[in-house]
Amino acid sequence: MKFITVSGPPSSGKTSVILKAMEELKPKNLKVGVLKFDCLTTDDDKLYAAQNIDSRVGLSGSLCPDHFFVSNIDDCIDWGSRHAYDVLISESAGLCNRCSPHIKNCTAVCVIDNLMGINTPKKIGPMLKMADIVVITKGDIVSQAEREIFALKIRQANPEGIILHVNGITGQGASQLAALIENGTQVETLRGEELRISMPSALCSYCLGETQIGKEKQKGNVRKMKLD
Repeated sequence: MKFITVSGPPSSGKTSVILKAMEELKPKNLKVGVLKFDCLTTDDDKLYAAQNIDSRVGLSGSLCPDHFFVSNIDDCIDWGSRHAYDVLISESAGLCNRCSPHIKNCTAVCVIDNLMGINTPKKIGPMLKMADIVVITKGDIVSQAEREIFALKIRQANPEGIILHVNGITGQGASQLAALIENGTQVETLRGEELRISMPSALCSYCLGETQIGKEKQKGNVRKMKLD
């Protein structure tokens, strides 16, 4: 089974890009499954169902979505193996630029759009910088010069990654992504595998449910700003 992690900021076009790539793979008659990780709610499973793609949704609720992802992904791989998928795609919520849902020895994709601002690539952490493939969307809305500068900024942030331009509406460029997905990493189990980078330090009093503000309420991993 080929396993691919897809991450990216909210509304960057992750689901649209996945759907367009899967359309390109339809002639191959591959059995595809999608794991959708989000926080509070999602309707993306309906979009996958409309294209006859099996999907499962995991909602993290009050937990960090990427920590929720790591706690569940090995069971999800077992589920994919039981269903004999040829391709299993994990789509993450992408809400924390510091976190990374990418796993060593597994094909990693980051989706980012041209409208996020010229300096956005350097503000995004491992989710972009450690991806094997960076997909840029919404290129039809900006000028050619803006597209080229944005791609350059991504190249500076991720010198080794493959950069693709994909239109999530027309599907232009999706065939290249589909080919990379088809040739993605073969995975049997994730037990013993590692994340490409550790998660951020956590477990402060607010992680554990504290709501009151004040120094006396702050315990665990606390970092203070330097103020004059």
